[in-house]
Amino acid sequence: MNLLKGIYTFIAITLFIVLFLIFFPLFLIPIYFPRQFKLVGVLNRWWAWLFFPMIGMPWKVEYRLKLDPKKVYIFCPNHFSYLDIAIMGLNHHNTIFVGKSAMEKIPLFGFMYRKLHITVDREKLSSRYSTFTRSLAALDQGKSLVIFPEGGVVTHLPPHMGRFKDGAFRAAIERKIQLVPVTIPYNWIILPDAKYMLLNWKPLKLIFHEPIDPSEYTLKNVDMFKEKVYSIIDTELKKHFPQKD
Repeated sequence: MNLLKGIYTFIAITLFIVLFLIFFPLFLIPIYFPRQFKLVGVLNRWWAWLFFPMIGMPWKVEYRLKLDPKKVYIFCPNHFSYLDIAIMGLNHHNTIFVGKSAMEKIPLFGFMYRKLHITVDREKLSSRYSTFTRSLAALDQGKSLVIFPEGGVVTHLPPHMGRFKDGAFRAAIERKIQLVPVTIPYNWIILPDAKYMLLNWKPLKLIFHEPIDPSEYTLKNVDMFKEKVYSIIDTELKKHFPQKD
C-alpha cells in the first residue's frame, strides 16, 4: 500500500513541478507589471484546475454566501496540510498569500513566491511587523489576502486547530475589510503532516463561510473576533468529524 502511495505522491509532485514550469513565464507578467496583480489569482486557479484533475482528485467548492467580485476580502482557512495552499487556488476570488518565508528557499518557486506574495519569518519581531504593514498596504491596493490564522501547520491533533494569531483580525479591523472564514476539512487526511508525507486519494472539499463585518470589533476586543471565526470553522470541522462519546 505504501508503495502505491509513494508512486502516486511521486507522480503528483512531478506534475506539480511541470505545471509550475509551464506557468512560470506567465507569473513574470505580474512580477514585472505589478498593476496586473489580479493575474496572480487567475493563474493560481488555472494551475489548480489542471493539477487536481491530472492526479485524478475531484473537488467541491461551497460558498455559503456569494461574494462580491469587486470587494476586497481577507480569507482565513484552517491549516493542517501543505496541500492547503494548492486547494486555495480553487477560490473564485483573486488573492495573494501571506505565508512563511521558508517558501523563499525553494529554487525558482521561491523567487515567484517572494515577488508576488507576502512572506513572514515568525521568529523575528521585525519580520512580523513588516509583514503586517505590507499586508495593510496590499489591502489598500485592492488585493484580497489569504492568511492562515494558525500561523502555519502547528497542530499535532487535526482536526483540532491551533491557536489563532492576531494579524489577520487586526488588519480586518484597521482597514474595515470583511473576513471570510474558510474550512478545509479533509486535507490532513489527503496529505498529512508526517515524517513521510504520502498522498492519499480522497475528494477535496473547500467551504467559504459568510463574510464577517469587523465593524463591531476593535483592537481592544480582537480576541472576541478571533473566537468567533475559530468557532465557525471548528463547528464545521466537527460536522465532518463528529466526536465520539
